[in-house]
Amino acid sequence: MTPSPTPSSPTPSSSGRSPVGRRAVLGAAAAVASAPALAGLATPASAAPAGRGKSPRALPGGGDLGPNVIVFDPSTPGIQAKLDEVFKKQESAQFGTGRYALLFKPGSYSGLNAQIGFYTSIAGLGLSPDDTTINGDITVDAGWFNGNATQNFWRSAENLAVVPVNGTNRWAVAQAAPFRRMHVRGGLNLSPNGYGWASGGYIADSRIDGQVGPYSQQQWYTRDSAIGSWLNGVWNMVFSGVEGAPGQSFPNPPYTTLDTTPVSREKPFLYLNGSEYRVFLPEKRTNARGVTWGNGTPRGTSLPLSQFYVAKPGVSAATLNEALAQGLQLLLTPGIYHLDRPIQVNRANTVVLGLGYATLIPDNGATAVKVADVDGVRLAGFLIDAGPVNSATLLEVGPAGASADHSANPTTVQDVFIRIGGAGPGKATTSMAINSRHTIVDHTWVWRADHGDGVGWETNRADYGVRVNGDDVLATGLFVEHFNKYDVQWYGQRGRTIFFQNEKAYDAPNQAAIQNGSIKGYAAYKVADSVTTHEGWGLGSYCYYNVDPSIVQHHGFAAPNASGVKFHNLLVVSLGGQGQYERVINDTGSPTSGTSTVPSTVVSYP
Repeated sequence: MTPSPTPSSPTPSSSGRSPVGRRAVLGAAAAVASAPALAGLATPASAAPAGRGKSPRALPGGGDLGPNVIVFDPSTPGIQAKLDEVFKKQESAQFGTGRYALLFKPGSYSGLNAQIGFYTSIAGLGLSPDDTTINGDITVDAGWFNGNATQNFWRSAENLAVVPVNGTNRWAVAQAAPFRRMHVRGGLNLSPNGYGWASGGYIADSRIDGQVGPYSQQQWYTRDSAIGSWLNGVWNMVFSGVEGAPGQSFPNPPYTTLDTTPVSREKPFLYLNGSEYRVFLPEKRTNARGVTWGNGTPRGTSLPLSQFYVAKPGVSAATLNEALAQGLQLLLTPGIYHLDRPIQVNRANTVVLGLGYATLIPDNGATAVKVADVDGVRLAGFLIDAGPVNSATLLEVGPAGASADHSANPTTVQDVFIRIGGAGPGKATTSMAINSRHTIVDHTWVWRADHGDGVGWETNRADYGVRVNGDDVLATGLFVEHFNKYDVQWYGQRGRTIFFQNEKAYDAPNQAAIQNGSIKGYAAYKVADSVTTHEGWGLGSYCYYNVDPSIVQHHGFAAPNASGVKFHNLLVVSLGGQGQYERVINDTGSPTSGTSTVPSTVVSYP
């Protein structure tokens, strides 16, 4: 998250650009059983009980979704009042314990303004977004923080059509706030009322019929979508597989545009088939472009809720693992789950899907989730919060040394967010370790907290954010911030990253605290010297050393000088002159200087 800045004259100019202005801090933060897909929709046969001929499962599949999943249909009375009630609880509850999923059955709804606060997800229950239409707005604004949207984290919208009242829907978010599988029948404004600062964001598999106006948004990634047009850019706007995207023009305007996304597979989602809840598992696409749902029934497979263990807060890790061992998938209903051991995913094609920002906390230094070196696991829609005892890792995809080929059926990690500190003391040496080959990390925010409770250079110590050891890993939408040493370390061959957003740790006490041998500071994104093939597009690193503004960071990016290691459209920014970069990547690129918050860029490296 970027420090809370005050914009100067923040109205969009005639060119559609919002002036960038100097930054000033507003004080310490405010408070499958996988079956071959047939044309359209394939449904795997119901799973047989574990152990044919033995006793039936001890743990049942299916069941109710708990009190914090609130389901509406068009005839439900008092919908607006219920939406307002949830928003009142969640509007400013940045580190609170409330978790909510607001689900709308297929049909048409009128006169609603669904304001979405912290840890709140709103979603339609159709197979297509157009099955569920909100004639009204789905709004994120920043009134709770004086018009500053840089802390509008942890909320989502999914699988709905929206017909905005005034023609434009407002979605002024920062990190960890995905906008997936949405159809906006109008425009989309990504800035808060008054054009205050914002630090987002992510759109995927969505259609915005009108114009997307980022205005003051510092960075944004849009994947496999269709838009009417795009208004402006501040620092780093990246598009892959987006119909209607602006052309490649980095650094002015700062657009990085890829015609297609090399590999993608959309996030699993809950839907209704008649009165039966099912989870849809979209199929993998290569060289993807545009939405998956535009031409009739989406392609993929579907599982009945009876094949899921529907977990409620308070359940033990042992019970979750028992459910997995029985062959069930996991659906984590909204709430907080304390773990004394890892959730161990050993079976190919297992789905672990969270609703309403279900949150996993390892209490005793355990890893929260470990995945075996198997095909097709889908992890989606949950938050991992580090516990007070240091964890070596918080999420581990594949064991160390994993080497199986998963190109035909990769594991996906989607809207899985990690936090160290903020809600209380937390520590982890490495937050996310990706060891399995061909893993797709599609939208994550891995955050060592810079504000909240339990925050300090050693209090929420976390040396490394994301470490990629596996070969052929693809990251689409990688947000990693504030780690004590390297934010991203990449050891695997043939890795690719499309969009990276980073801030170095604000709270380094002095230059010596970040000294990396003979190098000043740890790069935000470090490709190991042993790597011979790697590629990245649209990568940005920002520094804001507010404890000691004299700190110098040598570079944002470090990589071997090898013909197969390539970067496109890199930038570093000193926020208000609080610390400076000497270079952009390795020893290349102009230094930042002064207090004007102007990026230094490298269009192509080497």
